[in-house]
Amino acid sequence: MTTLLLIRHAITDMTGKRLYGRSEGISISELGTEQAASLARRMAEVRLDTLYSSPLERCLQTARPIEDACGVKLRKLPGVIEIDYGTWTGRPFTSLRRLKLWREFHGGTPSIHRFPGGETLAEAQRRAIEAIEGVVERHPKETVGVVTHGDIVALVLAHYAGIHIDLFQRLEVAPASVTAIVAGNGAPRIRRVNDTGTLRDLAPRSMRG
Repeated sequence: MTTLLLIRHAITDMTGKRLYGRSEGISISELGTEQAASLARRMAEVRLDTLYSSPLERCLQTARPIEDACGVKLRKLPGVIEIDYGTWTGRPFTSLRRLKLWREFHGGTPSIHRFPGGETLAEAQRRAIEAIEGVVERHPKETVGVVTHGDIVALVLAHYAGIHIDLFQRLEVAPASVTAIVAGNGAPRIRRVNDTGTLRDLAPRSMRG
């Protein structure tokens, strides 16, 4: 079994203000830099074998302190890039909340809709799970960090928890949080959800003192 540590990137100046999606050039903020440094210290409590990241800048900026703290090589994993929100990308949430389709996405059956010019949630979940299952296959019995985006973490978690995609938004994923899933041969186990505290008990017993 592989221990997957799914990490949402640290906060940016636009977090909660705009649906920036796959926009490039979005950096983590000053607070995000502090979150990333704290996250790296937490990750150093775990014997991390491999580290992957979405190719977007904010994820890479979150991942690099982990790379340094854990002494692992960072690799890009395109399959866990942010959802393609199409023409909604870059729009402020204040304007999106006035749209009927936005309310339908947040009102019970988001799985039947497509983001205008972008992906469906099912498509995003499918390619993220394919990427994660590839990681599990390549790294059996290892502990692997994957830095990605909040909705991607929630969609992956919903898959492994057996939660219908229409309910995935009930899963909160905070910036710089860690969600731990053990996957591979046999039933998956969820060991952490939206965790922002210590990770020491996820380390091998020999490292716990």
